[in-house]
Amino acid sequence: MLKTKGLEGVVATTSSVSSIIDDVLTYRGFNVDDLANYSDFEEVIYLLWFKRLPTSQQLAEFRNELIESASLNRELTAMIEKLPIENAHPMSVLMTCVSSLAMYDAEADEISQEANYRKAIRLQAQLSSIVAAYARIREGKEPLMPKSDLSFAANFLYMLNGEIPDKTSERAFNKALVLHADHELNASTFTARVCVATLSDMYSGITAALGALKGPLHGGANERVMKMLNEINDIDYVEPYLQRSFKNKEKIMGFGHRVYKDGDPRAKHLREMSRQLAEVTGEDKWYNMSLTMEQIVRKEKGLLPNVDFYSASVYHSLGIQHDLFTPIFAISRVSGWVAHILEQYENNRLIRPRADYVGAKHQTYIPINLR
Repeated sequence: MLKTKGLEGVVATTSSVSSIIDDVLTYRGFNVDDLANYSDFEEVIYLLWFKRLPTSQQLAEFRNELIESASLNRELTAMIEKLPIENAHPMSVLMTCVSSLAMYDAEADEISQEANYRKAIRLQAQLSSIVAAYARIREGKEPLMPKSDLSFAANFLYMLNGEIPDKTSERAFNKALVLHADHELNASTFTARVCVATLSDMYSGITAALGALKGPLHGGANERVMKMLNEINDIDYVEPYLQRSFKNKEKIMGFGHRVYKDGDPRAKHLREMSRQLAEVTGEDKWYNMSLTMEQIVRKEKGLLPNVDFYSASVYHSLGIQHDLFTPIFAISRVSGWVAHILEQYENNRLIRPRADYVGAKHQTYIPINLR
């Protein structure tokens, strides 16, 4: 029996959604560099779900469907208002809301291709609305509806902040959404596929994926990167902090990746957007600190930044509260989760691996009165 910790190196399934080959990430065979540079997030969602790039008309219709499906029913908004928001982690709120969406959907347990597409649209649109609504409600503000003339990226920033974003901010957030959309068989994607392989519904699969994403070794990493930057707080303290961490053999968040040998190809895009946002906001502290950290860690440990490292300073520069970083990851990654869920349904088999038992053997049961 094959033994490997964390299933490292194990090929668990076949997939045509995304690939990582020779440190190149592709979605449906398209290099993520091209998609990040030239594509809108809505186009990437369409590509992931329908296995092809849309025409202009198809993309326009798809965008309209997303906007028309973004409204939250009053019952869900009222539920958010009643949650212990001051103590709850936003990911816990998001998981609760997504699982609750199933109760308002007459098609929740219907797994036909048509019903799954309609649920996919609602989930993709409403995750964005849920995160923005939660962020505003906890600040005592009214949730906002999306605007029909804004992109997916611009609409989220508008629903969050109440202001239409400038073009640099919109482009930065769009690029972050594109880069986080899918990443082969990562922990949350595998969790989603395991869940729906039982023929459970899409809402259950997405809720399960959110639970996996919440962990600091997965989606929670960029929040911890920002926490680390806040602790350092000054470029002059970067090297002492790192040298102390090296000496104590502490993990530096946002560096290294199990899959990539020569660096995460997504990091360079977010590094550049972090730089551009620093120019727009006039606040270059976080970008400069991040760049200095990258140079030192690369020189001292040979480690390169992953997608989480610069996404932290990008989101901070966009005025996004730090505990929303992981829910925003989910807003993007739900596009990939849905693609994998649909693929799992198409050629399903219950996922049931075995474990190599290493516990005690041949034990003798002793009745409780004799122990």
